[in-house]
Amino acid sequence: MDANIQSVVHFRDKKTSRGTVYVKVVAETTPENIDKILDKLIERGISVASCGEERLVEEGSVLVIGHIIHSDIRDTIDKIDSTGYAEVVELKISMPAIEKPSAAYLVIRAKTKRHLQKAIDILKQVSEDKELLVVEPISGII
Repeated sequence: MDANIQSVVHFRDKKTSRGTVYVKVVAETTPENIDKILDKLIERGISVASCGEERLVEEGSVLVIGHIIHSDIRDTIDKIDSTGYAEVVELKISMPAIEKPSAAYLVIRAKTKRHLQKAIDILKQVSEDKELLVVEPISGII
């Protein structure tokens, strides 16, 4: 019963009736393993809301420049991850000094090209609010 976990997203702003948080786990496995995995999760008291959703297939890269860490990069990533149609799958940060601007290279995956553009638009809006510069699209770098 093999599966490759690709990402885990916690939705801390949404609570279940039991007071726990919703968690989205994206995993890759073979079709014959799905029922076995679902059975094991249910056996352990884990509720499964959905399975077999469309895979994120479009990918884009952007560069964000500014005081990224001080402006809460986690919040910025959460805005994209919480959409349900896109997520940040890679993050590389260069921080030359505390008082100097840093640079972050982000890879975003989405269900469609339209969803990818919507996620980048969210990133641009959040970055504008935080006085960060977004350079996109970046390809073939790093």
